[in-house]
Amino acid sequence: MKEYKVGVVGATGMVGQRFVSLLENHPWFRLAALAASPRSAGKTYEEAVGERWAMPTPMPGEAKKMVVMDAADVAAVAAKVDFVFCAVDMKKDEIKALEEAYAKAECPVVSNNSAHRFTPDVPMVVPEINAEHIEVISAQRARLGTKRGFIAVKSNCSLQSYVPALHPLMRDYGVSKCLVCTYQAISGAGKTFETWPEMVDNCIPYIGGEEEKSEKEPLKLWGHIENGQIVPADKPSITAQCLRVACSDGHMAAVFVSFDKKPTMEEIKEKWAAFSGPAQELKLPSAPKQFLHYFEEADRPQTKLDRNLENGMAVSIGRLRPDTQYDYKFVCLSHNTLRGAAGGAVLLAELLAAEGYMG
Repeated sequence: MKEYKVGVVGATGMVGQRFVSLLENHPWFRLAALAASPRSAGKTYEEAVGERWAMPTPMPGEAKKMVVMDAADVAAVAAKVDFVFCAVDMKKDEIKALEEAYAKAECPVVSNNSAHRFTPDVPMVVPEINAEHIEVISAQRARLGTKRGFIAVKSNCSLQSYVPALHPLMRDYGVSKCLVCTYQAISGAGKTFETWPEMVDNCIPYIGGEEEKSEKEPLKLWGHIENGQIVPADKPSITAQCLRVACSDGHMAAVFVSFDKKPTMEEIKEKWAAFSGPAQELKLPSAPKQFLHYFEEADRPQTKLDRNLENGMAVSIGRLRPDTQYDYKFVCLSHNTLRGAAGGAVLLAELLAAEGYMG
């Protein structure tokens, strides 16, 4: 695999910091540009981030002295890189315009943002689940008038725990309906306990927009390409409640599910254990060897113990048991800023590179 020069747009925020950390010593990708808002532009990355560095590992040396560029200076950033990761904190319309500007500058965009998740010809991909959706990029390029440029996005962090657990069960058993309650860490809001002391010893039963994303985005993941657009699936029916809880990292989900053809518990566990996708088949650098891990212990998975499983890129499942109103219930856990955000986007970029979309 050739070495790709990579930029991070929105580099000073928490997800941007995670991108910078993940790119350190990446076997395919080399950090070549950092971009952020005008207030950070012209400063070194170390100066721009200052005391806001929130990662558990030190700031990579290659990034510290790199001068931050203005994210709005699309031509200058695009000239330095083969593609960019985007994790900006802006209004949705502004994000859409910025990402399309990079794509039209023939600079592919792999986005952590939600702005383009429901643009019909923008693939929203979990590489183990719907890798084939990247084929819609040819239609998007035709619309944008580009040869190399395109936008691809990863899905919301809230559904990265439970959708992977449902996916292997759908073909043979038909998931008919699902109720999910997510318990989401504060890093999902770009916060730490130091910057959000109100969350210590607290739980907030509302996260703006999160329940709608949890109910609708899975249907796009399970959709199909038709006439150059991704048509969302019409089932299963999903209802969600999303709560912010006092954890630093890790989103947990309590899942209740019913099937068209009810499997046994043993059949469900066998499907989970056997499941792999293109990310594993292609041996992508960030892919977990085993995507889904089932714990037999009654008190697992636990956020603190299990969120970093397989470098934070695996999904943990436990407590599978019958339910009185649905067929079964179980609990899932994923690392929200790794599998759920920057790590998932890096894995998507690896898929796009392996399949020749990065040029």
